[in-house]
Amino acid sequence: MKTRKHSSEDEKIHDEVPVTDTNQETAIEETTENEAAKIAEDLEQLNQKCEELNDKNLRLMAEFDNFRKRTLKEKSELIKNAGENIFVNILPLVDDFERAMKAMGTTDDIVAVKEGIDLIYAKFIGFLDTNGVKAIPTENEPFDVDKHEAVTMFPAPSEDMKGKIIDCMTKGYTLNDKVIRFAKVVVGE
Repeated sequence: MKTRKHSSEDEKIHDEVPVTDTNQETAIEETTENEAAKIAEDLEQLNQKCEELNDKNLRLMAEFDNFRKRTLKEKSELIKNAGENIFVNILPLVDDFERAMKAMGTTDDIVAVKEGIDLIYAKFIGFLDTNGVKAIPTENEPFDVDKHEAVTMFPAPSEDMKGKIIDCMTKGYTLNDKVIRFAKVVVGE
């Protein structure tokens, strides 16, 4: 049996092994401490970011609530004063009618009064037109249930007038293409 002699190199290897284990443990502990510090730093940054986002969210909610309240107030003001513009623009027509009525009591010139009334009527129709109110055409038009209301049926004077409007009893009007009053008509049968 051969025995092996321990050389100084073997001793060095055995001596180095325990030292490396201690170095590894120290390195692992330092790495773990570094990772823990990094995690704590990341956690602090995330908490700060969360607080910033929460603050932004609260401010945005408050801003939206203010916007909603302001919009509701504007809507209520608009509804409350919606007709104001119409009435302000119709007042000159009232003035014209008052002048015409005063002139009718003091003048004998019926032609001048008639011309004045015609001017007031034209002005009033122009006012309606500028505000989107238009008369529904009825003369020789085919009967349309979406625009006309048949008051009565009458025998048509000719074949081509069957199903068409013969006479208009009451004019109909649209406001921006929406019927606000149906035309009451007599339809040929």
